Amino acid sequence: MSTVPLDMMPGASPRRVVLTGMGVVSSIGIGVSEFAASLRAGRSGAGPISQFDTAGFAHANGCEVTGFEPERWVSHLDPEDLGRASQFSVAAARMAVADAGLTTRALAAERGLICIGTTDGESHDLDRLVEMELRDGPENMSATVAGRVSPIRLSTTIAQELGLTDVETSSIATACAAGNYAIGSGFDAVRSGEADFALCGGADAICRKTFTGFYRLGTIAPDVCRPFDKDRKGILTGEGAGVLVLEPLESALARGARIYAEVLGYGLNCDAYHQVAPHQESVTRCMELALKDAGVDPRDVDMISAHGTGTKANDVTETRAIRDLFGDNPPPTVSMKSMLGHTMGAASALAAIGCALALTHGFIPPTINHVTTDPECQIDCVPNEAVEAGLRIVQNNGMAFGGNNAVLILGAYEDEVNS
Repeated sequence: MSTVPLDMMPGASPRRVVLTGMGVVSSIGIGVSEFAASLRAGRSGAGPISQFDTAGFAHANGCEVTGFEPERWVSHLDPEDLGRASQFSVAAARMAVADAGLTTRALAAERGLICIGTTDGESHDLDRLVEMELRDGPENMSATVAGRVSPIRLSTTIAQELGLTDVETSSIATACAAGNYAIGSGFDAVRSGEADFALCGGADAICRKTFTGFYRLGTIAPDVCRPFDKDRKGILTGEGAGVLVLEPLESALARGARIYAEVLGYGLNCDAYHQVAPHQESVTRCMELALKDAGVDPRDVDMISAHGTGTKANDVTETRAIRDLFGDNPPPTVSMKSMLGHTMGAASALAAIGCALALTHGFIPPTINHVTTDPECQIDCVPNEAVEAGLRIVQNNGMAFGGNNAVLILGAYEDEVNS
């Protein structure tokens, strides 16, 4: 992508970018249809962790993906050569391409971007590598497992599986906001004309390293995740992948594609305020940047998908930041992590897909496991049951350790005559 396309020439208008395909691997469903039904039903993905030995932990619930068959989705590559997170990302990408009504031959004729956000990369397999070294000695470690642990594989394996060569591949490791970062990267590439399509999102597999880190911080909930509840105890670590197909509006209309949503804009900032604590003013500023990029007034936002981890610090800081910007009556603000757990780098990608489904199907997903709203979290979190709603504009928040914030704005597609 070294040449400057015509759309990037001075005076050219940025292209409108739409979302035409989505792929989901999650603890509450595999595939868009199952995921949408689970979000509407308020299904929980929580259960005992089985992906690693949890002996020694007082509690060890998580949100694991079950019923996933990598060989169903990975056909060109050998699934055994891929780490669990790469299996998820490849599967979600294949689903997204099929959902968009595209073929790999059609994609191969275009310039593309593949960008996957992650927190842990292939740390699930790195855990196994360490266990093997401790058990068998370094001289007997599996070379296959050792070759799986590079984070860039989350995107390059998609290109290899789909047979795409005229693509830029990248992985973004901005922790829990990485999915939104990746979507923003894809949005920029498509709206500027640098790419004709983007496959973007996030992927992570549950691992001992991250679970242990949160456990030692005292932020792992003993049973379920209860965002915004006065008795919330913290997060549940989860896993999965969400991949979106972004393309110019013109190409989507030309081929008669279904349009889930239009990507209106996004905002990024990094305050580096604290290793783990969020900074209220920075979160507010990031939302302002996203709305400005989208050309949207706060009064026009119909729903906010919060970062909503269920920790004491996050929920209070985020809701105060929302009220700073939206006033005393902010739009319904929900946390899909109450259902999915915290899927790390996949979190905001899966939430973005949830937002697009909410726009398409006219509902607001619930925040489940809710009993009593914390008086310091003055929002309508849509407790326990989804509500029907005609949504036009939704906001998806992603916040991460180190002060990495990313906010995405999606809108229902409207043609220029009616917009």
